[in-house]
Amino acid sequence: MTAQVSSQVTGPVASVACEVLVEVRNHIGHLTLNRPAGLNALTLDMVRRLQQQLDAWALDPQIRAVVLRGAGGKAFCAGGDIRSLYDSHKQGDSLHETFFVEEYALDLTIHHYRKPVLALMDGFVLGGGMGLVQGADLRVVTERSRLGMPEVGIGYFPDVGGSYFLPRIPGELGLYLGVSGVQIRAADALYCGLADWYVESRKLERFDERLDRLEWHDTPLKDLQSLLAKLGVQQLPAAPLADLRPAIDHFFALPDVPSIVEQLRQVTVANSHAWALETADLLDTRSPLAMAVTLEMLRRGRHLSLENCFDLELHLDRQWFERGDLIEGVRALLIDKDKAPRWNPPTLQALDARHVASFFDDFDEHGN
Repeated sequence: MTAQVSSQVTGPVASVACEVLVEVRNHIGHLTLNRPAGLNALTLDMVRRLQQQLDAWALDPQIRAVVLRGAGGKAFCAGGDIRSLYDSHKQGDSLHETFFVEEYALDLTIHHYRKPVLALMDGFVLGGGMGLVQGADLRVVTERSRLGMPEVGIGYFPDVGGSYFLPRIPGELGLYLGVSGVQIRAADALYCGLADWYVESRKLERFDERLDRLEWHDTPLKDLQSLLAKLGVQQLPAAPLADLRPAIDHFFALPDVPSIVEQLRQVTVANSHAWALETADLLDTRSPLAMAVTLEMLRRGRHLSLENCFDLELHLDRQWFERGDLIEGVRALLIDKDKAPRWNPPTLQALDARHVASFFDDFDEHGN
């Protein structure tokens, strides 16, 4: 799922055929998310269209690779259409349950796809957008890219495989990104291993033109890598997280979120002081329950297979609409827009470790 909350559509609803554009050029299947007014937020119909097309291309010998992108220039995909899931739950429907199952299946398809998938991560790549791209073979960022798993901001947890890819970032950087919900830019995305290539946005049109003229010599993946090497780089200087890494590794290895916030507020080291206080203030605005469950989920996910990570996220999903803070977070940020969510519990100090642990009861990490 995701933390995208501003994708409610007014007026006539476009057909799903228009919301996912499909094109084949030079043996490459191009899939374009086409809801730019909603920052390309995913609906269930879009998930199904993407799955259907990927399944068809997997069996088509004429298709050598797939390119994923978003329309509009502002976002690849800023998440899932959370408003529709909120409405489903409030109306007693099951859309929200079906959405998670099929969205995760799509993400898993991309992780295991036998043909190279190239994701152009131009603009916002948040929540459900991250789920689409993190299984891709080639993840391309630009100077406009903003990557993040901001779910805790609406009382949710980073899903769509976040329990797998976040804790596998070196050190505790992934736990920091998941528990805080902060967004990062291109240099940090490359540093964290959440992206593979940097290409300036002004070169994307030229990249498309070269894709159309690409001569297939070697394996498709190597052919695409060779093309990217002519237009992009794989490292950028001055990644902010590189300087913060020692502090992040220290604080986010602490036992629980209350301890993290408490110690962040005690930092006196000059080069970490401002960041520590800003981070503590940010965490104080997030759902305490969502952060605590996220921390536990990511630590468990570090030792689980990809498939079992998705199983764990579904296990949490099935409880979260009733027991978690998502409904209140959406109410405060999207429905009433008072920006004053009444989290339960309201503070980190009121967290009950047994309540947090109960979300993981009866989860069989071996899939039995």
